Formats: sequence, structure tokens, C-alpha cells
Amino acid sequence: MKPLQFGDITVERLVELEGPGFHPAFFLPDSTPEDIELERDWLLPHFLDQESGRMIQSVHSYVVRTGQHTILVDTCIGNEKDRPSTPPWNMLQTPWLDDLGAMGLAPEDIDFVMCTHLHVDHVGWNTRLVDGRWVPTFPNAKYLFHKQEYEYWAAHGDDMGGTGSSAGSSDGCFEDSVLPVMEAGQAVLVHGDHAIDDNLWLDPTPGHSPGHVCLNLSAAGQRAVFSGDLLHHAVQVARPEWNSRFCWDGEMSRDTRRKFVADHADRDSLILAAHFPTPVVGRIVDNGERCRFAPRDD
Repeated sequence: MKPLQFGDITVERLVELEGPGFHPAFFLPDSTPEDIELERDWLLPHFLDQESGRMIQSVHSYVVRTGQHTILVDTCIGNEKDRPSTPPWNMLQTPWLDDLGAMGLAPEDIDFVMCTHLHVDHVGWNTRLVDGRWVPTFPNAKYLFHKQEYEYWAAHGDDMGGTGSSAGSSDGCFEDSVLPVMEAGQAVLVHGDHAIDDNLWLDPTPGHSPGHVCLNLSAAGQRAVFSGDLLHHAVQVARPEWNSRFCWDGEMSRDTRRKFVADHADRDSLILAAHFPTPVVGRIVDNGERCRFAPRDD
């Protein structure tokens, strides 16, 4: 992704993993091969691997620089984390932190870490292993967690509850990637309408998790939405009724996603999802009976 410019604000993407991932039938249990086929004309080649039929997915963070603050949106999976439920993520060793350095940023330069929710692939680099202990990776940052999200995981631990499947959603991440931040006094529990500044504010979008939020950016007459896991895959723009297997509350997730797609269809908002692959930036546009995701180069 080329850096995006919103007046004095820049947005860049920091990729941890990208490539063919889950089969649609596994990840989106409500999907059917026939319905996927109806969307192939725009899913190919960016969002669906033609040879394997797998969804092309990414795990990445966004780096937002405002002139006053440097903000990291979601922190991926992390290195050396024990993730037995998802073997490809188990005990990772990636150059994510070095790649942050290649952007000209040291961990000390991050002012805010904003987690859209507290699933395993959104909190991993919150901490890193130092002398056998998990410590905050970004020593000067305030970590923003939705209060309801934090309290839910504090009460339930690795048991997701709700109507969705819990396997792989937490996998121990609360203990190694969230609690150490709390213990260090760097976490700030916020409400769903919290504003970081005049240009950046949250919207509550529950369903995928109890306190899932989107981050809105508005500057210089332009708008973008960091949508987290409200949309896991571009096909959900056309089929917002399809939940991922990791959605906490199925009906709430569908309702939130339908509203989001309707609110942003044929608007100027850029959608910056947490798992859309290259080219990640795009808009929701009308496509006859259903909407579709149109990459910026579309």
C-alpha cells in the first residue's frame, strides 16, 4: 500500500503475513460455493486464489502519523507467542518490528496503540519477550482498549461464549498480550465513542466481539474507516449476512455489518480493513443486487 495522505495526516500499512489462507467454507460457514462463484468476477485476482480456491488474506497493522501523534492500529500476532489453535501462527518469527524501524519508527516513537478488539491477531505485538517476561513493546504508548471488550475478556478468559466458535480467537493472548499492558499501567479503558483528537474517533461496532470498534479518520475533506474485523474478507461486502466462524454474536454481527455496508455504499469513505490483502484500500460500491468492494486502483 502506498502511503495515504489526508492533509497533514499519513497512513501506512505494516504487514506481518499475507497470502492464501482459509477456504471460504471453513472461515465463512454460511457461504456456499455457488454464491462465491457469483462474485468471482470481482474477487479475482486480489481476494481469491484461483488455483486453490482459498481466500487471500493479510494480517497487518496501520501506522497513522498526525503531526502530534503516532498511532498504531492493531498489532497482529507477534513473535514467540504460543498459539496452538492456529499452527501457522504458533511461535512466529517475522521481521515486523524491523519493518516498523524501516518506516523510521522505533517502539519508543509510538504514542497510542489502538486495538479494534482483543482477538489474538490484533494484540500480539502489544508485548514482546524480554528476559523471560512479556513486557509492553511500546514503552511510551497509551494502549486504548474498549472498556466493555476488556471487561468481557477479563471475565471469560479464553472462553469466548456467545454464539460463535471460540477456538483460536484468544488462544492465551489476553494473558500474554493484554494483561502485561494493564500491569504496566499503560492501558486506557475507553468507551465506544472515544475521540483521540479532532480527526480520529471511535464508533462502536459490536458483534464480532463484545466491544469491537472502528476507528474513523476525517481530515482535509477526506474520510477513512479502519474497520478491524467488521469485514474479514471482501466477499462480505456482497454478503454481509455471512459471519466468520469467529464472530461472538451471530445476529448482532450480521446487523452491524449490514448497517456498515449500507452506510458506506457509494460514499467517498476509504475502507481500511484488518485482513484485506493488497491492494488493501478501496470503497464499497453498488453492484446491482449486491454491493462489492472496489480497490482503489479499480
